Amino acid sequence: MDCNSAQTMVDRLVNSEANARRITMVESCFGSSGQPLAVPGRVLVGEGVLTKICRKKPKPRQFFLFNDILVYGNILINKKKYNKQHVIPLEEVKLESLQDEGQLRNGWLIRTTSKSFAVYAATSTEKQEWMAHINKCIEDLLRKSGKKAVEVHAAVWVPDSEANVCMHCKKTQFTVLNRRHHCRNCGTVVCGPCSSKRFLLPNQSTKQLRVCLNCFDKLSRDKAQQNSTNINYLRNSLKDRSESSGDDDSDDDDNFVPSTTTPEQPKFY
Repeated sequence: MDCNSAQTMVDRLVNSEANARRITMVESCFGSSGQPLAVPGRVLVGEGVLTKICRKKPKPRQFFLFNDILVYGNILINKKKYNKQHVIPLEEVKLESLQDEGQLRNGWLIRTTSKSFAVYAATSTEKQEWMAHINKCIEDLLRKSGKKAVEVHAAVWVPDSEANVCMHCKKTQFTVLNRRHHCRNCGTVVCGPCSSKRFLLPNQSTKQLRVCLNCFDKLSRDKAQQNSTNINYLRNSLKDRSESSGDDDSDDDDNFVPSTTTPEQPKFY
């Protein structure tokens, strides 16, 4: 299907029995481990298997593209049973095409606020179809909601196989005892001592996450600079208001808070 007609397709299917059946089928394939997917206005745009670059090695994953979310999961029985369902709101997704490299061909990055990763299609045509449909859904969703595209995305993790030694200290060799860790800010593979610090990354979690020493230093400096900027802004704001109103006891800013398998051919409906 030409991606330019994708919105027409969505409008046509939004209240159709065919779309309802497809979504019910996806829900049943995930069973009780998945969350309900049938909500008013949601349309299943396409589905298919993509190879996802995981921490240990590339693995096939079943993907479902809806007009507002991207869902994927592990394949237990093809077309019948999946688990470990992941649901990604499309409004936070950004795609980046990848150059072909060796056996890794027809790939692109799926960047989100909490997790970013690479996927690969079986052919260049399938890659183009997937990227075009996902981007069209994102474009339509943002246009309808009036929201702006998310600018901050999580780093893509470097696969374990690409790092035999710590990418920070360049000394520690990884063994059964010296485990690999990932910096949640830059995605590099680091040893325990080089990732002993934690920092709050609000886009990824409400808890402090493991980061490498380089990122910890940079994030700490940025936070200190931001806090200083906010304090100066607050002081100037209060000063301006005091000078203009003559009220030294203004409490207008009491609530001020500083911002701190082999893939099958995909099917598009």
